[in-house]
Amino acid sequence: MGQREVAEDGVLTRIGQAVMLLHGGDREEARNRFGELWTEIGESGDPLHRCTLAHYMADTQDDPCDELAWDLRALTAAEGPAPARASPAVRAFYPSLHLNLAADYVKLRRPDAARLHLSRARAAVNALGDDGHGNDGVRTAIGRLERDLLDE
Repeated sequence: MGQREVAEDGVLTRIGQAVMLLHGGDREEARNRFGELWTEIGESGDPLHRCTLAHYMADTQDDPCDELAWDLRALTAAEGPAPARASPAVRAFYPSLHLNLAADYVKLRRPDAARLHLSRARAAVNALGDDGHGNDGVRTAIGRLERDLLDE
């Protein structure tokens, strides 16, 4: 999906607006808006929309089990019926999706599952851009969680 397509994509714009609420500290309103969008998109909606929405919806959850459920929905949406044919935009989510799942499993005291997803996150980092999000964000977080798991 090109920048112009993203700019014209109303669903991604609405997801972005809810993300801004989330990052501004209004988790409840973000969760409400994500929920409305999830109902609109449905289980058969665009994989990028479902993946993006579930990815951020997980961050609004108070219960680690609910967070895990949303992160698993995001991964399921990304993998879709043909993961090898996933769009570059969806593939770029894989490192972050697996990182979030690893963090979820750490919270749930399931270190073996956490290590498995950290390994998958590390294997997928080539899909990340060479930018602040990829380098300073996801790659750094993968390394930090790997160190934390080694210390256990």
